[in-house]
Amino acid sequence: MATAEQLNYPISQRTLANGLRVVVSPDHSVPIVAVNLWYDVGSRDERPGEYGWAHLFEHLMFSGSEHVATGEHLNALQAIGGAVNATTWFDRTNYFETLPVGALDLALWMEADRLATLPAHLDDASVDTQREVVKEEKRQRYDNVPYGDAMNHLVALAFGPDHPYGHTTIGSMADLDGATAERAANFFRNHYRPDNAVLTMVGDVNPKDGFKRAERAFGHLPAWNRRTRPTGRQLPPLAGIPRQRVSGRVPAAATWFAWRLPPRDTPGFDACELALAALGGGQTSRLHQQLVRNLGVAAGAGASALPLIGGNSLGLAQIRALPGADAGAATEAALTEVAKLAAQGPTLVELDRAKAQFAREWLSELAGFDSRADLIGAYATLHADPERINHRLAEVEAVTLDQVAEACATYLQPEQRAQLDYHQEEADAQA
Repeated sequence: MATAEQLNYPISQRTLANGLRVVVSPDHSVPIVAVNLWYDVGSRDERPGEYGWAHLFEHLMFSGSEHVATGEHLNALQAIGGAVNATTWFDRTNYFETLPVGALDLALWMEADRLATLPAHLDDASVDTQREVVKEEKRQRYDNVPYGDAMNHLVALAFGPDHPYGHTTIGSMADLDGATAERAANFFRNHYRPDNAVLTMVGDVNPKDGFKRAERAFGHLPAWNRRTRPTGRQLPPLAGIPRQRVSGRVPAAATWFAWRLPPRDTPGFDACELALAALGGGQTSRLHQQLVRNLGVAAGAGASALPLIGGNSLGLAQIRALPGADAGAATEAALTEVAKLAAQGPTLVELDRAKAQFAREWLSELAGFDSRADLIGAYATLHADPERINHRLAEVEAVTLDQVAEACATYLQPEQRAQLDYHQEEADAQA
């Protein structure tokens, strides 16, 4: 792959005295800048009784601080043409803005103000308001959409409910009800610190200038002892086929498989990700070709890898039955394809296609200032190596056919799966 050796995005990094890691990647093609602040806290850092708190804090961070009123962070930056958002995931919470370069100091100042002062300005009214926002998000995105709770079941099946990855970021209603201003402030102090964050700037800013601006905005914050999260223990592949049957108001019956994979961005994970792309990545994949086109037993089928850093990642496959039909025939046909892949691995044509798909997606992500800043923040936070964005294509391109075959045999055997069977409520009622 010619592009694999040619990526050379400039990366400059510096750590402030208080532990904040700052990364600047200049790109002067347009006068905008993407600011991305990764905090090394996600749902895997929640203790029992706190499930959903990392995501709750994503919302609380917009509830106001000492010099910024509730809602003003969004309003002030959007008023000058900026795009502002935040997300929470298993391994991180991130806050990001893409804006005209003239607003860079304002964005940095507001990020620093809430990092410095938010706990003192939390009150029960703010927590109550944002808790209801999160609950409504749970209703809209998880409870009242077809298959919305599938991931909740899958991570519990694959990892066990007590594992850090055994629950999703949305959390539980009961744990959200237990959040108070005092408890929320303690959660903030444990995780929201300069030494637990990476600030990335991508765009029309020089490294020297970017570091100066970051120092001016964040340098006065006190240093803390950097939190060291224990390295996640890699669990072995599943055994015994953990299985669950659920019912819901869904358009068709469906089945999911889940496998434990190696942690993200390792050779083993890369090999598994390429194998799952061959199995179910798009309409040229084995599952789609055999189940949808050849046999006509499924309305859709796919597979992918979910990259995680704490010991294991997750491999997923989904098979959606034809409307009104049972998923049994499609599930058995899918297991046949999984068994063939585990026994033989993909073909060279399939592997080349999977690598080309990865390259297209990777280059598309790097093309945008906002998504490039996010990838830089990811590799700085999770791997302490933001330069790796320039080498990932080469790493994936270097995976051999034999390595993928070995990964299939080691991690993607049919008997190493968990299985979620999703049935239609209407069909169950008539049975």
